[in-house]
Amino acid sequence: MKLLHLDSSITGENSVSRKVSAAIVDRLRRETPHISVSHRDLARDAISHLSALGPDMADDPILAEFLGADIVVIGAPMYNFTIPSQLKAWLDRILVAGKTFRYTEKGAEGLAGGKRVILAISRGGLYGEGSPGSAMEHLETYLRGVFGFIGILPEVVLAEGVNLGPDQRSAAVDGALRQVEVLKAA
Repeated sequence: MKLLHLDSSITGENSVSRKVSAAIVDRLRRETPHISVSHRDLARDAISHLSALGPDMADDPILAEFLGADIVVIGAPMYNFTIPSQLKAWLDRILVAGKTFRYTEKGAEGLAGGKRVILAISRGGLYGEGSPGSAMEHLETYLRGVFGFIGILPEVVLAEGVNLGPDQRSAAVDGALRQVEVLKAA
């Protein structure tokens, strides 16, 4: 079994999404000793954004890495109400017609079902359903939509309000780590 671990936070050791994504990977590793883990740090080793001179998307090694993984764990912090641009560049490499989705006479059809995706999401403020900021939440909703489009229903581990003070940060991280402990095994 292959697990692909992606981190996209630019805040290094201070990153909540990195801490939570690492805890998810550690838990899955404990539960499944034979699992093979590869890690891609999208902030340190950024993938180039798409351009007119870009590669043949169907032969992209980023796409091959994604397609070869059984489980994908993604550390995704909210930046300016949405995903980091580094994560967007990665998504642009895996959303490829004929590989992860196709259009039919009935509309779009996801081709990447059967793959498990776990999102370790961190948000500085409070953007959950029912909160005053919920209309500005474009991280979790975007990622759920993108992965749903290619046939995957992602699992979400959330740490919210991490910039609202040290007590709230600690409570949010502790809550996310409790969510990690109840994830199903690989």
